[in-house]
Amino acid sequence: MDLDFSPEDQAFREEVRAWMRANVPPKAGPEIGLPSHLETQAAWERKLGKQGWLAYNWPTEYGGPGWTATQRYIFDTERAAAGAPVGSPFGLAMLGPVLMSFGSPEQKARYLPPIAAGEVFWCQGYSEPGSGSDLASLKTTAVRDGDHYVVNGQKIWTTQAHWASYIFCLCRTNTEVPKQQGISFLLIDMKTPGLEIRPIMTIDGHHHLNEIFLSDVRVPAENLVGKEGQGWTIAKFLLSHERTAIAGVSDSLYQMDELRRAVASDASLADDPLVRRRLAALEVDLMALEYTNLRTLDRVAKGQPPGPESSGLKIKGAEMQQAISEAQVELGGLSALPWMSDDAAGHDVFRSATQRYNFLRASSIYGGTNEIQKNVLAKLLLGAG
Repeated sequence: MDLDFSPEDQAFREEVRAWMRANVPPKAGPEIGLPSHLETQAAWERKLGKQGWLAYNWPTEYGGPGWTATQRYIFDTERAAAGAPVGSPFGLAMLGPVLMSFGSPEQKARYLPPIAAGEVFWCQGYSEPGSGSDLASLKTTAVRDGDHYVVNGQKIWTTQAHWASYIFCLCRTNTEVPKQQGISFLLIDMKTPGLEIRPIMTIDGHHHLNEIFLSDVRVPAENLVGKEGQGWTIAKFLLSHERTAIAGVSDSLYQMDELRRAVASDASLADDPLVRRRLAALEVDLMALEYTNLRTLDRVAKGQPPGPESSGLKIKGAEMQQAISEAQVELGGLSALPWMSDDAAGHDVFRSATQRYNFLRASSIYGGTNEIQKNVLAKLLLGAG
């Protein structure tokens, strides 16, 4: 969508576009569904951090550039259009806003600068076996012992835990109160004795998920964010930011552009009216999603938290990613069968389509299943349930 930017914002867009053109690694890929290698991802995040652009949605007081909502939108769109990787979201889009709102001055000073500089990776300790959509039923415990908490339990589906230096973790600190009231939010060093990581291999052929086992892990009490029992409030705050980010509008725009180029390069596809109709339908849905995303950005720019729109964005964003990847596989035909083979024929977007398609089967599950998000919307907007 071609927006009518002010002269100042247009100049900003040209600045970002030129910087991306000069600095994006060759064939980096936006990594919407393909986890990049650790060294590539880390080098890119450090480069953005040195430029002051990694924490692009943060205010200046915490190490961000202090951009307007429009500038943040421009940056993310230009980043995706340049084929640049997405920054790891766990520190930038999730923990960062939590610490700004709930963290102590010491926690902000210790943890925020390394995130903004791209010096550390974080992971998220939420889901457990039997506690996914019903997250409040989690069983991992944190028992106070002097100036430490002793943590025992298991987390699952932990993305990039094998990369991470730290994990932010929901733990049960009180079993005598209603389940939502007994949860607390802890920051844990991944090198702490008693913490074990086991890989989970997924259908896309990558190792990006893990199980984490915690056995008598001692965590300093100063690593408690907020107050004991405030973890559920913090978790809901964090998930509203996560679900907005999961929509992935900029990267869907990139994938859609790639699909258009691939179709245009194949006369049999470009001349097929059914193919043109399918592309048009995807473009209409994507434009509607982009407008919804812009309304949410405008809300945040006015100092308001993400509202029910975050669940709507999560639902439609996941569906959009899946629909585009499905079209890439089906229109790619034989070219989509190999997984990123350099010897395969066809456009790059077709050669990587099957791998992306398989990864994105999970997009309607992680961050809160789409079914649960529909329940959330029904409750918030219709008063149902």
